[in-house]
Amino acid sequence: MTGAARDLASSELAVEQVSSAGGFAAMRDEWGELLAESEADGIFLTWEWLHTWWTHLAGRRQLLLLAVRAGRQLVALAPFAVRPAALLGSPPLRCIEMLGSGTVGSDHLDLIARRGWGQRAARALAGPLAGTGQLIALARIRGGPSALRALAAELEGLGWHGERSIGEVCPFLARPRGGFSEYLSGLGAEHRYAFRRKLRALQKGHAMRFDVARDEAERRASLQILIDLHHRRWQGRGHSEAFDGAGLLAFHEQFSALALGRGWLRLFVLRLDGRPAAALYGFRYGRVFSFFQSGFDPAFGKQSVGLVTMGLAIQAAFDEGADEFDMLHGDEGYKLHWASAMHQLVRLDLYPPGARGRVCRRVVTLTRWARRTGRRLLHPEAASAGGGRAPPVQA
Repeated sequence: MTGAARDLASSELAVEQVSSAGGFAAMRDEWGELLAESEADGIFLTWEWLHTWWTHLAGRRQLLLLAVRAGRQLVALAPFAVRPAALLGSPPLRCIEMLGSGTVGSDHLDLIARRGWGQRAARALAGPLAGTGQLIALARIRGGPSALRALAAELEGLGWHGERSIGEVCPFLARPRGGFSEYLSGLGAEHRYAFRRKLRALQKGHAMRFDVARDEAERRASLQILIDLHHRRWQGRGHSEAFDGAGLLAFHEQFSALALGRGWLRLFVLRLDGRPAAALYGFRYGRVFSFFQSGFDPAFGKQSVGLVTMGLAIQAAFDEGADEFDMLHGDEGYKLHWASAMHQLVRLDLYPPGARGRVCRRVVTLTRWARRTGRRLLHPEAASAGGGRAPPVQA
């Protein structure tokens, strides 16, 4: 260890609160550098994703970025926001939550800590957070060891009550050494045969193209195709929140442009005889491809264009070297046909000591019971779909 590294490791940690939009914007470069050096590195913790979310979807939340520094170096970052009490909220109490929470569908969230600094950063953050006295409700946390779990343990040591619960699963598939051919051969015979047969039928019966957006004009056109096909597919099948409202549309317009510029965007369109039949929206970040959303034209439903598009997207991801194809949260049957394993997401709820914490726990318990009961009664077919990103339907 060099002298400079020893000095840094022995430095007292300081916690800086960033609560302005300007301060958030100014962190872009050091945020990206920190994330790249963390175990939590992923698309949904990038500055680009979270700043775009803050710009378009934060609503009445207050920004609560807690930056942990050793001297001048950023060693950890807690990307939080304070959500005001809302009668229809879950919970309906003022609480601290992760940036990116809500209908946009962020997964694998965590504190961002430089490797080797997670425990010290958690200890430094526990005091300031305990001083807020606020309920802390953290959803879709990445499974396994994490800096957030270390923070929960520190708060529990200060008298807080922590509850950990199993959240949604994220089905995924790992690229085998032999690539897509080996992966396909390992699928169930019926699913493998269906994909190959449907693909051959499309190639034989149509002039088929499978294109990916490569420039700004193609991005804009392909995103609009995706949104249109997604809405068409959901007509008469219930409601999808995926592209519902001006805020979400603005979010995806801005983020997809940023992602294109960074080389992360993977926006595919399957065309048959020049006509868009299906589209798939995802991101390649590092060694992981994240499948976000899809849509297809019901007029081509019998040709299983959704099935074919998913298979071709997996092939494209493996061919370009992605080690993992993450289908993100949701245990829909079509995902399980493609997936080989599951990531488990976790929920952390942290309640302050004393009477305030006991009241919060009671309110949260009653609210969740009421919401689960209401969903089962009103929408039995969607009770297991979870919130956030609407589950795509695959033909």
